[in-house]
Amino acid sequence: MNRSTLKHYIKLVEFLGHVVGPSYEISLHDIQGEECSLVAIVRGDISGRDLDSAPTAMARRAIAENAEGLDYRINYSGVARDGRPLRSSTFYIRDRKGELTGMLCFNFDDSEFQAITDHLFQLIHPDAYMEDKIAVRTDILEGAEDEVERFDGSVLSAADSVLEELLSAGGVPAERLTQEEKIGIVAQLEARGIFRLKGAVAHVSEALHSSPASIYRYLSKVRGES
Repeated sequence: MNRSTLKHYIKLVEFLGHVVGPSYEISLHDIQGEECSLVAIVRGDISGRDLDSAPTAMARRAIAENAEGLDYRINYSGVARDGRPLRSSTFYIRDRKGELTGMLCFNFDDSEFQAITDHLFQLIHPDAYMEDKIAVRTDILEGAEDEVERFDGSVLSAADSVLEELLSAGGVPAERLTQEEKIGIVAQLEARGIFRLKGAVAHVSEALHSSPASIYRYLSKVRGES
């Protein structure tokens, strides 16, 4: 995103923060080449984030896939760092070529309103009515788990969680990995957008007991094959 466009959207975040009320968090991600950074946020306490927080796994996937050509995505489930459910929406900002350059994101904390709704429902309908008349589609709830966006950490913790998952799956300690195994891990990290995070190469090189130059070499190989 160029500088003038970035300034425009930062002002828009500030404006929306004044307009939509205290239950909304608004944030702006700037996507530049291989990196994605959070450049503006209003009421970050709703999700538990600040400007040093990493993009979520869902955001990294959207970047890697160019958001599948979508203009926006609305009313999907999110989970704050403290576990509170959120209702989330994202507007995808694109350049003239259609490439993703930024994301304007909304998180709505409806926990207080949900408590009020539940209380009113209990007052209006006795327990017997609830048991006899209300059915829950658990299959839909279970199937939606993959669509939940989780706001759960910093840049380094985002990389660590993926590394821990990959190393556990392989069953081999990082210091005993072969070069080919390290290249395989780098390929999976690249597919998940980890190397778009600032400082990721240095962090991954330390975790894999390799030099940053080696990680850059593996990354070049992976991208060349792709």
